[in-house]
Amino acid sequence: MAIPTLSEGAVSIRGIRVRDARALEHELRTNRSWLRKWEATVPGGAPIGDVKANIRHLLANARAGNGLPFVMEYEGKFAGQLNVSGIHWGSMSTATIGYWVGESFAGKAVTPTSVALATDYCFFQLGLHRIEICIRPENAASLRVVEKLGFRYEGLRRRFIHIDGDWRDHFCFGLTAEELPIGVLRRWLDGKVPPEAGRVPEADRVIALTSII
Repeated sequence: MAIPTLSEGAVSIRGIRVRDARALEHELRTNRSWLRKWEATVPGGAPIGDVKANIRHLLANARAGNGLPFVMEYEGKFAGQLNVSGIHWGSMSTATIGYWVGESFAGKAVTPTSVALATDYCFFQLGLHRIEICIRPENAASLRVVEKLGFRYEGLRRRFIHIDGDWRDHFCFGLTAEELPIGVLRRWLDGKVPPEAGRVPEADRVIALTSII
């Protein structure tokens, strides 16, 4: 499956390449303390492959039609990664989006713009029906992204993904193509996201906080 290049202002997303390995390694190293508590891990501590091997795996997954691995860029500089993964076609027509951005690019609208670009592409070019984003309750920056874009809160998933060495709870958010005929990006830029969109009920915040403690 071809991976497009998409842009809005100073932000763009493009397909990752094997030659991005050096820049990716640099960003991961530079942002180690910033990213570690949000990184997926493997139960039992099994090592994850090197950067080039991981990129090749992502590209093979894309060729099989199961994902879209993007690099996020700001003014042409490598800013982070965004992956559309778990693509299911047919009666589900759904996918999941995950992302990380370097600390020096935080606050520059890189992540919400990239997520909006990728979601609109999945809806209006690929023909997917639903996009899901799952976020740890402690990840305030990522929660602001889904609030800005108006992803609908769908519930708390207990011990959902192995992150930073343990099974972690996640808040789940989703959108369907039918909800946004004008697109995620346009609605956000036009200031038309409903103020309550993406807001997590206080009861679920309390449950999540209790499990963290």
